[in-house]
Amino acid sequence: MKKPSAILSFKTLVHIAPIMMLAMALPAHAIMEEDAATKSSTKSIGTVSSADPRATAAGEFILRQGGSAADAAMAMMLALTVVEPQSSGIGGGGFLLHFEGDNGALTTIDGRETAPASAKDDLFLNENGEALGFVEAVLGGRSVGTPGNMRLMAKTHEKWGKLEWEALFAPALILAEEGFVVNEVLHSRLNRLARAWGAFPSAQKLYWRDGKPAPVGTLIKNPEMAKTLRILAKDGADAFYKGAIAENIVKTVQSGHPNKGELQLTDLASYKAIQRDAVCNSYHQYIICGMGPPSSGASTVLQILGQLERFNLGNIGAENPLSWHLIHESMRLAYADRAKYLADADFVSVPIQGLLDPYYLAERSNLIKVDSSMHSYDAGTPPGSAKRTSAEQREIPGTTHFVAADGDGNLVSMTSTIEGPFGSQLLSGGFFLNNELTDFTFVPEKDGAPVANHVQGGKRPLSSMSPTIVFDKNGMPILALGSAGGKRIIMHVAKTLIGVLDFGLPLDKAIALPNIYFARDAVQIESGTFLADKSDELSAYGRTVLTSNIGSKVNGAQFIDGKWVGFADPRSPGAAFNE
Repeated sequence: MKKPSAILSFKTLVHIAPIMMLAMALPAHAIMEEDAATKSSTKSIGTVSSADPRATAAGEFILRQGGSAADAAMAMMLALTVVEPQSSGIGGGGFLLHFEGDNGALTTIDGRETAPASAKDDLFLNENGEALGFVEAVLGGRSVGTPGNMRLMAKTHEKWGKLEWEALFAPALILAEEGFVVNEVLHSRLNRLARAWGAFPSAQKLYWRDGKPAPVGTLIKNPEMAKTLRILAKDGADAFYKGAIAENIVKTVQSGHPNKGELQLTDLASYKAIQRDAVCNSYHQYIICGMGPPSSGASTVLQILGQLERFNLGNIGAENPLSWHLIHESMRLAYADRAKYLADADFVSVPIQGLLDPYYLAERSNLIKVDSSMHSYDAGTPPGSAKRTSAEQREIPGTTHFVAADGDGNLVSMTSTIEGPFGSQLLSGGFFLNNELTDFTFVPEKDGAPVANHVQGGKRPLSSMSPTIVFDKNGMPILALGSAGGKRIIMHVAKTLIGVLDFGLPLDKAIALPNIYFARDAVQIESGTFLADKSDELSAYGRTVLTSNIGSKVNGAQFIDGKWVGFADPRSPGAAFNE
């Protein structure tokens, strides 16, 4: 039985009038009608997948108007600003991968937030030179970096957009003005932050009802965000970085109780989204590409896979604890290198080539034993590396991912974030400002050596966001995916890739495989899964095994039988549109 149209779902979920209202939301020229050729064509319009069905509906709507994959992705980014305010939005940043169907070009855009130019390496140190507590650092203006998503959107639309700029705002405007319904995920995040929000009356006013976090089913209208979106739709991304919106952001940050921030108008005015080279490496007969620094995603995912390549995981099998032991060991080694060497390559020499050097990967792989766990997991010394000190930085599980493919073979994989739930907790113009600066390592040096990811003015903090595209031996894309989850993002993506490329599973089954991570000396595995039932067998390799609720929010698409098919993580409320 054919599923109802996502457009119908979009109307039902947000309780709006028929979708023709979109034509009244903006000037008439902003909405492009499908021409007769499009209506009569049997060519697929494409697919979209996101972590919220209302954002997915926004992406579908844009595709149906004749929009490109880039257009659909940007409309989803804007819609998620409204319906998933705890995770991402225009007050944050993101990384985008774009594949062009007509010429095979792969482009990445870095829209990561930057530290204020005035920021010093003691930003997160107290008067005694000690690191602040993490929660103490997050709340308020100190943690806010210059948002990058609107510059990323402008660059994306300029390069690959087909619809008018204004048209991309229509679904988000409807959601902000007519309202959207609070779901279980948003309600749970509101409950989690309830104690902290005594200091944030603007957030309480919008998202609380009768002195409590808004219950499931509450209709939330956000007129301030609608006002912001209308300005941006009319005046472009410049209106975010100069003028009234920018002035309000700076005022909010600089007066942001309980921590005043340093963001200036000049930081916003000078911000640029950067086109960077993709980081790619081979795995079996595939080429896997992702985002380079300041993302640690591609290099760490590729290290995990490269160290596992000599083991025939396909023969060992998905349900064999040995596979998961090997995955765990490789994960630990790759994350150790991440903690020591990864940072913004515009400020620090990052040995990406050395980390992915085949001889170095073989050397690291040889540390992995099939019958026991290693005693410790130290960083290695890849070719071209400088003296650094291993130092972990905190990342709160948050963020969102979405993919879009159109009928012309164009493909987008984007991860977007404001960092932790509701970012800094500060609202400006109806949207939450990020707490991205807490992705820096708080201490500038350790054990007499510099920490790669320490705070510097204008620097972009290290990220685990891992938007990924996989190519077959003929150079054609076959898979696009990414996830939310803080530093676990890398592992969610790596596990899913192993599920498809090693275990031969379809993408939806690979996403549903048990999640795995680590906690100090223990292996963490997802409770309620077949692997949790085999925890005794896994612990026989020499590590304590903990079962816990390791959620994930993977969204992706797979090229199947000549067309793209989208999938969403069964652990999330996410949805995909497939024609």
